[in-house]
Amino acid sequence: MIEYRKLETKDLDEFIRLRIGQLREEGATEDIDLKPALLDYYNRHLADGTFVSYLAVDGDKIIGTSGMSFVEKPPYFGCPSGRIGLLSSMYTDKDYRRQGIAKKLLSLVVDAARDYGCGTVQITASDMGVLLYTDFGFVKNGNFMQYKL
Repeated sequence: MIEYRKLETKDLDEFIRLRIGQLREEGATEDIDLKPALLDYYNRHLADGTFVSYLAVDGDKIIGTSGMSFVEKPPYFGCPSGRIGLLSSMYTDKDYRRQGIAKKLLSLVVDAARDYGCGTVQITASDMGVLLYTDFGFVKNGNFMQYKL
């Protein structure tokens, strides 16, 4: 039976392993050790409440992950609170896909963003995730741009 629960620091090694696997599956080819930076990020932001994650667990095995980082920028008409949820780490083990797990995890982290006071949630969706997000109600923003430093 699949259970859903919040990420805890004791889960971080496995969570990070799954996150790196997800990034590789999505096509990342960089040859750097991301573990230390991810461990630092998750420890700091779990502690101060600006990152939340829900896990789908089957027995002792984490089979699905989610993540929401909370950031704040100056309020604007589309988000008067200025609080934004940045969705990440949406991943389901290949053997468990198409069972509603990602939808349930997405619902849990979106609720967490709402509780935090976010006025909007943003994501850079993988090709695989676009249908999940559009079915949930996300809309594409054609103006999104990025500048790599």
